[in-house]
Amino acid sequence: MFLHRPALVALSLVFAFSLVGAAARVQGGRADVPSPRSALGFVPGDDRTIADWRQITDYFARLDRASDRVTVRQLGTTTLGRPFIVAFISAPENIRELAKYQEIQRRLADPRLQRDERERDRLVQEGRVVVAISCSIHSTEIVASQMSMQLAYELATADDAQTREVLRNVILILIPSANPDGIDIVANWYRRTLNTPYEGTEPPELYHHYAGHDNNRDWFMLNLRETQLVTRLFWREWFPQIVYDVHQQGMTGSRMFVPPFYDPFNPHIAPLLLREVGLIGHKIAADLQAAGFRGVITNAMYDTWWHGGFRTAPYYHNSIGVLSEAASARLMSPVTVTREQLAQARTRGMESALEARTNFPDPWLGGVWRPRDIMQMELIAARAVLTMAAKYRERYLRNFYELGRRALALPENAPIAYLIPAGQGRDESLAKLIATLTEQGVEVYRLDRELHVAVAASREREVPTGSYIVFLRQPGRANVQALFEPQRYPNRRLPNGEAERPYDVAGWTLPMQMGLEYLPIASIRESEGERRLTLVLGEADVRRDLALPPRVDQGRSPIRNPITRPVRVGLYKSWTASMDEGWTRFVFDTFNIPYASIRDAELRSEANLRAKYDVIILPSMRVREIVEGNSPERYPAEYAGGITERGVENLRRFVEAGGVLICFDAATELAIKRFGLPVRNVLEGVRSSEFYCPGSILALEVDTTHPLARGFSSRTDAYFINSAAFEVTDPQRAHTVARYATENVLRSGWVLGEERISGKAALVEATLGRGRVILFGFRPQHRGQTWGTFPFIFNAIMSASAE
Repeated sequence: MFLHRPALVALSLVFAFSLVGAAARVQGGRADVPSPRSALGFVPGDDRTIADWRQITDYFARLDRASDRVTVRQLGTTTLGRPFIVAFISAPENIRELAKYQEIQRRLADPRLQRDERERDRLVQEGRVVVAISCSIHSTEIVASQMSMQLAYELATADDAQTREVLRNVILILIPSANPDGIDIVANWYRRTLNTPYEGTEPPELYHHYAGHDNNRDWFMLNLRETQLVTRLFWREWFPQIVYDVHQQGMTGSRMFVPPFYDPFNPHIAPLLLREVGLIGHKIAADLQAAGFRGVITNAMYDTWWHGGFRTAPYYHNSIGVLSEAASARLMSPVTVTREQLAQARTRGMESALEARTNFPDPWLGGVWRPRDIMQMELIAARAVLTMAAKYRERYLRNFYELGRRALALPENAPIAYLIPAGQGRDESLAKLIATLTEQGVEVYRLDRELHVAVAASREREVPTGSYIVFLRQPGRANVQALFEPQRYPNRRLPNGEAERPYDVAGWTLPMQMGLEYLPIASIRESEGERRLTLVLGEADVRRDLALPPRVDQGRSPIRNPITRPVRVGLYKSWTASMDEGWTRFVFDTFNIPYASIRDAELRSEANLRAKYDVIILPSMRVREIVEGNSPERYPAEYAGGITERGVENLRRFVEAGGVLICFDAATELAIKRFGLPVRNVLEGVRSSEFYCPGSILALEVDTTHPLARGFSSRTDAYFINSAAFEVTDPQRAHTVARYATENVLRSGWVLGEERISGKAALVEATLGRGRVILFGFRPQHRGQTWGTFPFIFNAIMSASAE
């Protein structure tokens, strides 16, 4: 009856009913298990409360000691050295035999390990559905990390029939946060700003040390320690059937998104997985609707095209990836959302947050929105996922096996393998590529003797010993195809002709980003018995094969610094928390390149930057973001204001005095316009109906005689993400080092209107006084993935002259 009452009343009743339901489930359960309130001093989800990572890990340690349904494991440490924990939650008898069920999962994940159908059936009958629920990878989406404690408590104590069924049939791997460092960054900032005008703002630093929000863009490259830990847990150890990734979205749209997803979908995702995702998503939506929550949307915003996210990576391992996105509060502070704000909110699949549609049948009409509302929706969603897994245990296990079996049959006209030839002269890139593949469970072999292979209709060629080959006939075939094939994003337009923006990027083909040659193999002359191949087990194998120094420990990079003489490098680090700056730091730390971070205050006050630096790097940031920085109305004075016009002038003096200023992508606008460089961005002001290229790999033609192009061939690949293309108006003052290819510029992804950039400059060196400005129209260090263009950065740094 309460479904038709005003929104605030409905939500308060939902909360009351949810607490009654939780109490009923716990009644008759285990009273000796500590509740979150007893450990924290507050109930998770309460307004203006927050648990930091020490409190969260302490609570899970208490659960581990008190409950035979819970065991907690530390996978390793985070980027900043915090413990990374996961909790296994199941019936006590399952917890006691985790090793048995882990082995069942391993065998179901690879149908080649079964002798016959009878063995398969036995594994299906004995197995448990493994469900992974991951919380708050984006730590400003903080509520899920708080919710994880309540979910674990309920499962550890409840004794109702539904919970018993879940515990009996499911092994839950609960990740309280996939970004523990960020939990503390957010908690510390929130506590500091509580009861101030800045309460509820995001921290003025990246909430992952390197990646910020991009920590959920790392799930095929595995740059980050946290991604590496979870990837090993999932695809080398436990092989979950269902992965549920819990997120939050903006405040003023729908109250929660759940699948099915929006178009387009990646063609390498098995149709069965898309159907299963839809089933679970509709179960969540129905349970939320039944509980009185309004504003739940499906088939909107989020697509399944790209590969690199937490919830998309499972599809390429024959697993179901589920995403929810709840509307945010102001961290842990409530927010009031008006009807006017909701009326203006629109996105793919939603014209207005007040307009009812088939995929959005019951809009929320506005009011106060609290962290408690978010938490209750997430608890209902988690319960829906676990209930589906428990009720259809055998179905999920059998389908998981079947998807792996089908992957062993090659599609018509598909290559049989991809081959990476030896002797390319980029051994560190090759080691990174092979290690990245093996860490996510891809089978890679090293050639111990040469092979003779044919590429499509081409003539046969000999491939030397020491090359690497990846066969498609393996359970993770979809992953191999998605990483090696060029992507061809569909040409999607809005009714007004403008390009329809994809959720993330359009292309990512991994060897292209790595700057490595690879070959799709149609046939091999040698029979299987004649081949001499060795399975590569991990990074140590590759580094040994290539005679590279081994990794000393998890925290140290073995890569030699490519900058062979002292150069004083400064990297601009804004208080607006630029992810591009973070990824640049990641590259420098990976290659052991010394640098100093330059804050706004230093650029504002230091008139003689040349006395301290030979090179200053501006990461990809818009002029306004660099010059004006954070608003003083939203942030304390020490974090507001940007570099100001004085900082711009100090940068000009730095260059005129002989310094080298390197500008990535969007930052080129500052140098071009404020320094009067003879360069024009031909894409400025162009509508997306005329040109559009969102996250794609493009071909460059390179002037190999220029020092900045040292080590490059005449044609190379670069990453373009709504980037720049230049026209040089005075060749005496500016030299084009690389230009976008005059033919076949698109290598992977999507580009509209390629004629606008064909032949235009992509990398320019311009003189100013005694110094130089180096303008990268593309992202040479994009997300730490583009190893093929890292050397442009190294060459630019090496081109500087010491004072």
